[in-house]
Amino acid sequence: MENLDLMVLRRLKAWRELGHRALLATVVRTWGSSPRPVGSIMALCDSGAVVGSVSGGCIEDDLIYRYTQAYAQGAQAQGEPAEMPQGPPQRVKYGITADEAHRFGLPCGGTLELLLEFDPDPKALAELIAHLESGQLVHRRTHLASGLVTLQTGTVPQALSMNEHELVNTFGPEYRMLLIGAGQLTR
Repeated sequence: MENLDLMVLRRLKAWRELGHRALLATVVRTWGSSPRPVGSIMALCDSGAVVGSVSGGCIEDDLIYRYTQAYAQGAQAQGEPAEMPQGPPQRVKYGITADEAHRFGLPCGGTLELLLEFDPDPKALAELIAHLESGQLVHRRTHLASGLVTLQTGTVPQALSMNEHELVNTFGPEYRMLLIGAGQLTR
């Protein structure tokens, strides 16, 4: 079974290479109950196509609406082509109020924060994918003011971290199952 992050990154790269506008959404913080863990990613193409998951459906639906239909309607009213936003990454919070948590299907009043990166560079995505396909662990650093991404290979997995300047997300090999002991069941 292929790693979901790798599937998301490959599809995002393909969209960008074909000239599509796209965004990469990353779960950067959760409070209370959350359907997906911190570090989960999703890509959204300007056509409305989605790969990956940040919630389980409801937030994905809202992002599709916000960044495809809503922009298309506004642009059509002004006689311009519809486009996704550009520029530095943006933070978006879901589930701040009980009504919003219920509307987006966040259990137990959970709240989550996403970082949205617009039009990731296909060359940087290709470099990240090449590292991952060769089995390397990679720390992807996103500068929040500019959106500039740098990659650093590593040997130790790190939890996602974000401060006022950058997001650092680790991609790479994961444990699938750890067996301890030399008994009959382990064999």
